[in-house]
Amino acid sequence: MAETTIYTKPGCPYCAAAMEDFRQRQVPFRQIDVQHDLAARAAMQKLTGGLKVPTIVHPDGSVSVGFDGA
Repeated sequence: MAETTIYTKPGCPYCAAAMEDFRQRQVPFRQIDVQHDLAARAAMQKLTGGLKVPTIVHPDGSVSVGFDGA
């Protein structure tokens, strides 16, 4: 199964909620902290045109920004 990537920053409650949701559903993911990894921040911005977190890159390549618990 391919892995999901979640771009996050410390203290982001939506990031924490997204990661907890993925853990509970046992969906494998890789977390990338864009506050401390400037190259990752640039990659995220290239994907979305913005700097909003969480940015979630799904295994199929689709990208979603934000997390609403659904």
